[in-house]
Amino acid sequence: MAGTSTPKLAAAVSNAGGLGSIGTGAMNADNARKAIQQVKSLTNNPYNVNLFCHQKAKSDAQVEKDWIAHLTPSFNEFHAKPPDSLREIYKSFLEDSKMFEMLLEEKPPIISFHFGLPHQKHIKEFHKKGIFLFASATSLKEAKLVEGAGIDAIVAQGYEAGGHRGIFDLNEYDECLGTMSLVRLLVKNCHLPVIAAGGIMDGKGIKAALTLGAQAVQMGTAFIGCPESAADDAYRKLLIEKTKETTMTKAISGRPARGFRNRLTELGTSSKVPIPVYPIAYDAGKALHEAAKSKGNCEFGAHWAGQGAKLSRALPAAELIQVLQTEME
Repeated sequence: MAGTSTPKLAAAVSNAGGLGSIGTGAMNADNARKAIQQVKSLTNNPYNVNLFCHQKAKSDAQVEKDWIAHLTPSFNEFHAKPPDSLREIYKSFLEDSKMFEMLLEEKPPIISFHFGLPHQKHIKEFHKKGIFLFASATSLKEAKLVEGAGIDAIVAQGYEAGGHRGIFDLNEYDECLGTMSLVRLLVKNCHLPVIAAGGIMDGKGIKAALTLGAQAVQMGTAFIGCPESAADDAYRKLLIEKTKETTMTKAISGRPARGFRNRLTELGTSSKVPIPVYPIAYDAGKALHEAAKSKGNCEFGAHWAGQGAKLSRALPAAELIQVLQTEME
């Protein structure tokens, strides 16, 4: 997950026999290069670089103005001034030529895509460099698009998954398929290897996914509690206390994402005020989180977590990999 993955965590997972990943959705090309080079310095094993392929945001000044007004009482609570306007704070890989050029130079072994697919020129050039490509799918329709694009493997992201839902088109109906149903559906109808993602927290969950026909699993929430992750103390406390439920919300970023319920997610459900699109809404959410956090309140953060979060274990990454392997036996 972008925001919690670190080069140290990715390298630790890869060194322990897994496939470590770094999320670059919130990075520019220079910062992503630094992260990749740090991973390279810490491991000789394969690793993955994850990219966001969302469509460029369509700003709506009135929607953004109304959303700021909706959040203003919360800003006032922490004696902070709300932003006058909102910005598109993250660039999609589809629009980021510098990121593309950097990746061709650094040649990570694996690149994965979320929110959609890259351009065909990206796929062709990455393949020329010998880079293996993954892409997330939340439905059979999306999986068929992944397959048709020439991607090498499909990440089947179930509705249980923490973090941003990888749905391609937010205007289309989302069946909200769970991991088990989605994995089996894709295994039966697609020719590519399927990687199961969503709600998998232990070796028994891994074994179940493999039994359904998945070739591998992708785990995010399970590794947030590792000391190598970038999770702050408040985030770790939520995982340790195991009392908060998760929810799917657009309130934090503008796209559906699963995380721990908090005051910001409640602001998204307590009103009919439209939420700005991704990543414009994120600009407001991050500003409010910083205002609250400066006063010791962490109830407005993006604490992404899947439905299996209460199964989280605060172990070093290498030790967690060993435990997962033992649990599969």
